[in-house]
Amino acid sequence: MRFRYTPSFLCLIALVACPRAVADEPAITHSFLATGGQTYIHNGDGTTSWTYPHSTRDGWVLPNGNVLLALSKSQKYPGGAAVEVTKDGKIVFEFKGTQSEVNTVQAVDGDKILLTEAGLKPRLLEVNRKGEIVVDVPLTAQTKDQHLQTRMARKLANGNYLVPQLLDRVVREYTPAGKIVWEAKTPHMPFTAIRLENGNTLIGCTWGNFVIEVDKDGKTVWQVTNDDLPGKPINDACGVQRLPNGNTVITSQHAGGNDVKLTEVTRDKKIVWTYRDPKTPSIHHFQILDTNGKALEGPPLK
Repeated sequence: MRFRYTPSFLCLIALVACPRAVADEPAITHSFLATGGQTYIHNGDGTTSWTYPHSTRDGWVLPNGNVLLALSKSQKYPGGAAVEVTKDGKIVFEFKGTQSEVNTVQAVDGDKILLTEAGLKPRLLEVNRKGEIVVDVPLTAQTKDQHLQTRMARKLANGNYLVPQLLDRVVREYTPAGKIVWEAKTPHMPFTAIRLENGNTLIGCTWGNFVIEVDKDGKTVWQVTNDDLPGKPINDACGVQRLPNGNTVITSQHAGGNDVKLTEVTRDKKIVWTYRDPKTPSIHHFQILDTNGKALEGPPLK
């Protein structure tokens, strides 16, 4: 009997002979800094390369390898603090909060540290490396619940400051003189606010379990919610980071046990990476450091 080599048969032979031709893309891995009840650097291979023995609110791995942290209030730091530490734990910068909490920290303009203080007089500060206050911006925020005044404030390229105000349900842009020049009302308490290159602002909305992107008029132009994602992984959308490839990573502050603690979604709302570890508590905020071993390019948008 004569055998006919049909096109479909030839394709099958090619796939069997060359399975790599249809192999999936390599699984995504990330190294990241986690802040919260535990402070650590998690590597893409699943190991932990660094820990710090203090609960934290915000943090960054700096270009020099040191780690800048906003410390939670404690007996040693009753008003919270901002510290820069080396990888071996040596403190090279420290500013002790003077009110209720320090909830933000960011290195700005090369040699200064931005932080926010919650309290009866909520404010945003820039301090130099001697711990001297060089900028003092009063914030227009409610004072009944000081813990829910502000979170991840960031200095913008124009010299102003972007400040998420939780209980006020608003993100505001302040000048160094304290003037409000822009604001966007949010459907739920905002935690992270990131000014993007296109002028839009990406906002994590905590207990609403969603992230929105708004334009300069405050109109929502993109959002991702649990209704968009299988398994509804978002549980208190606090920390958010926009990656160079356009993907968005979201932390779930109320995640417990083996729940998903970090979720990465594409612009079209596909989950491409998650992180869970029953041995670690939920993550307050984070910094993605690399993807598949390659360091992220550009300043972190977080």
